[in-house]
Amino acid sequence: MEKSFSSDSFSSFAASRHSTRDFLPTPVDDELIEQIISDGLTSPSWSNTRPIVIAVAKGDVRDRLSVEFLSRWNAIKDVRGGGILTKIKAVLRRHGLPTSNWIVTRSPPKDLMPRSKKQGKELYSYVEIDRDDKKARDGAWARNYEFFGAPVELFVFTHKSLGKFAASDAGLFMQNLILSAHSKGLGTCPQGAVAIWEDAVRKEFDIDKKYSLLCGICLGYPSNEKINSFEAHRLSPSEIMAQEK
Repeated sequence: MEKSFSSDSFSSFAASRHSTRDFLPTPVDDELIEQIISDGLTSPSWSNTRPIVIAVAKGDVRDRLSVEFLSRWNAIKDVRGGGILTKIKAVLRRHGLPTSNWIVTRSPPKDLMPRSKKQGKELYSYVEIDRDDKKARDGAWARNYEFFGAPVELFVFTHKSLGKFAASDAGLFMQNLILSAHSKGLGTCPQGAVAIWEDAVRKEFDIDKKYSLLCGICLGYPSNEKINSFEAHRLSPSEIMAQEK
């Protein structure tokens, strides 16, 4: 039986969601976390295989991971843009080097770079961080490893054997979860930045080796900080629609 709903209402609701980059320390009830994960599982999946595992980090586990991530970040933050000697020292020391998903550390391909640069320029300008202020930029990036203050961090793992199809299923799941959280007054921020140290997450959770870390998602109640008012540029449909030959 079809259920009626307003497409206009959905469009407005979906457009009202923005990434949250500063959270209140207010705990999120376990029942609420389970509910939004349940809502995420209403998404379609290839043959209903659901090739994903979610690790929910909160409390002491969340805090230990944040400390570990910050320690690793501080060990390598000067490598970006550093000289050959800096890079050699980092390789010899090894602490902090990515243990998974090296692609996260690379620049986007040339055809996608303009979008990435536009996002970075507008975000840093919005919070008044100068492009040449490395200390401030490093501090802003380090907030990823503080989970932006969120009391909960979700780590999304996908089944290695299904490759991009598992990633597709995870993306569908994540969007439903994110919209569910939004409908309940919670904020979220998907994070590729935490995917480079899978081994640290595995030390805290029993994750089958058939799965690999795709990304993280901060979860919690948004604060009133200015950064949460930032709205990223959104593409028009024509910018991603292929033209007929």
